[in-house]
Amino acid sequence: MACSLLNQKNIQIKIPGYETTDNVTFYIINVSIGDVNWTLKHRYSEFVVLHDILVTEHCVEKDILPPKKIIGRKNEVFIDKRRQALEIYLNAIYNYLKKTMPREFVMFLDLHVYDIFFLLQNMAFKFFNEGPNILQVKSYTFTPIQLYAISERLKQPCPASEVADKKCDFSHVLDVNSHLKTLTIQGSNKLYGTSNINLSTLPIELSTFKTIETLEINNYPVNKIYSMGNLRDTTRVLKVHNTHLKNIVDLVMCEELHRCIENANDSHVWLKISQLDLSDNNIEVIDESIKLMPHIESLILNNNCLTELSNITLLPRLSQLHVASNNFTKLPENLHTKLGNIVYMDLSQNKLTSLAAFAKLYSLEWLDVSCNCIESIDEVKYIGYLPCIENLRLTGNPVSTIIDYRVKVLEPFGKRAADICLDNERPNQKELDTVAVLQALRIAREGKSMVLSNTDSALFSAEIPIV
Repeated sequence: MACSLLNQKNIQIKIPGYETTDNVTFYIINVSIGDVNWTLKHRYSEFVVLHDILVTEHCVEKDILPPKKIIGRKNEVFIDKRRQALEIYLNAIYNYLKKTMPREFVMFLDLHVYDIFFLLQNMAFKFFNEGPNILQVKSYTFTPIQLYAISERLKQPCPASEVADKKCDFSHVLDVNSHLKTLTIQGSNKLYGTSNINLSTLPIELSTFKTIETLEINNYPVNKIYSMGNLRDTTRVLKVHNTHLKNIVDLVMCEELHRCIENANDSHVWLKISQLDLSDNNIEVIDESIKLMPHIESLILNNNCLTELSNITLLPRLSQLHVASNNFTKLPENLHTKLGNIVYMDLSQNKLTSLAAFAKLYSLEWLDVSCNCIESIDEVKYIGYLPCIENLRLTGNPVSTIIDYRVKVLEPFGKRAADICLDNERPNQKELDTVAVLQALRIAREGKSMVLSNTDSALFSAEIPIV
C-alpha cells in the first residue's frame, strides 16, 4: 500500500497517453508512490473544475492550466500537446500543495483510495458524517486495505503530520470501530482497483474492535491477521469463506507462528461462539483445535473436502451440523455416540449409500441427504422409527426415481406419516390413504399375532372345547 509520508522523494505523476470513447477524450494518469502504482482517467473538463477550486480556495495561479480550445480540439496533435501540458500542470500543483494537499486534489488523484494517510482521512471524514447511521445498524464492511491502513496508523500514535480538519481525525475511525457489532472483511483474488496492490499480502490487526458479535471473513487469508484483539471474548458468530483454509487450527490460533493444539492455552479459547461457518474452503478434517470453541451449537462446513466426522464429541452443545458438498461415502455405525443431541443434519451432495448410521439419532428432527447415492427403499426403515423426525429430503438419490416413491418412503413412519415433510412437501390425503393400505398389507404379510398375558391365555384356553 502507498505511503506518501515515507516516500516524499519517490512520487511520480505522469500522463503517458489518452483514449477516446464516444468522441470524449480521457487522459490516462499514472501515479507512483514507492513500489505502488495505479492509473486513473480524467477528461479535460474535470481538470477545469479542479483548477477553479484550487484557484479560489488555495491560491493556485490561474494561468498555469492549459487553456480551452473550441476549434481543433479533437486533433491528435493538439490532444498530445495538451496531454504533455496537463502532466506538467499536475506536477506543478503537487509540488505547490504537497504540504497541505487539499481534499479536492487528493480525490482527483485517488490518493484517498490507495495511500494510507489519505485513505484514513477519507474514512474518518466518512465516519464523521455517517457515523450515526453506521452505529444504528452497528455493521460495516472493510476491505483489507482499510484495515491495513488502520493497523499501520496504530504503530505510529504520533505521526509526523496530522490533519488540521477535525472531521478527518483518526479518532472518528476508532470511535466507530469500538461500537460495531458486525464486522465483515471483504478481500479479493484480484489486484485492488487499478493498482498493483495484492490484498492477500496485507497483514492486519483487529484490536480496535471492542464489541464485535458477528465476524465474517471473505477471500482473505486468516494467517495474515496478527492480532485478534478482543474478538475471542465477544464473537458469537464466525463465518470464514473462500480463504483456502485447510486446517481449523490455522483459524483459531491464526496469530501464532507455530499453530498446533499442544501450544494452545486459555488465551486461545473463543468464549462465546455458538455458530461457526467455514463453508467454501479446503478443510479435510475437523481437527482437535475445534475444542477451543466449546460452545458451538451450529457447525457449517459445506463445500469442503471432509470424508469423516472426527472430534465432534469435543462439541457437547452441537445441535446443527451442515456438511453438504463434501466427500462422505459412509458414516460410522456408532454415530449416535458422537452426535447424541443432534437436531438438524445436512449431508446433501455427498456419496452416501446407506441411512443405517442415523438409526439411533433419537433427537433428530431435520435430515437432508438429497443428491447422494441411496438406491434401496429399504434404507428408509432405519429412520422410520425416529420419534422426532419431521423433515426429510431424499430427492436427487436413485431411490427417488422408483414407482410410488413418496408413499413407499412415508410408509415406514406409520401413524406419523402425516407429520413428515418429504422433499419440502407435506403428504396429501391420497398419499396418506395409500400409506395406510400399505401398512395394513405389511401387517398381514408379516402375520403378526396377539400377545396375551398368562391370565388371558388361561381363560382363553378354558373357553375353547377340546375336540
